[in-house]
Amino acid sequence: MSSSVSNNAIFETNPYEGHPNLTELEAEVLWQYAKLSQNIKDLVAETRRVSEAPDEKLLKQLRALEDKVGLVLTLFRASVWAVINEQPMADTSGAAYADTTAEDTIRH
Repeated sequence: MSSSVSNNAIFETNPYEGHPNLTELEAEVLWQYAKLSQNIKDLVAETRRVSEAPDEKLLKQLRALEDKVGLVLTLFRASVWAVINEQPMADTSGAAYADTTAEDTIRH
């Protein structure tokens, strides 16, 4: 980013100061526009740099996180399976689902 270092001069001194055709206010406004322009150029350059090459450090951290999430998912599944297996088996003979629709009505 050597161009950024050489362009930092715009932030230190006003190149429009003392211009014979400009008032002090106009020179100050033009300087602010020049600084804004340089900030935007720097932003565009940085955006291009980030979008062209992936951030290796971030990718490494995301890979580690992906491994940890996979491990957590595996442990969660194992825990759910253990809880399901610990539950008592339901009576499969049908007694739990006895016919309760039988005629139990009391008639007078």
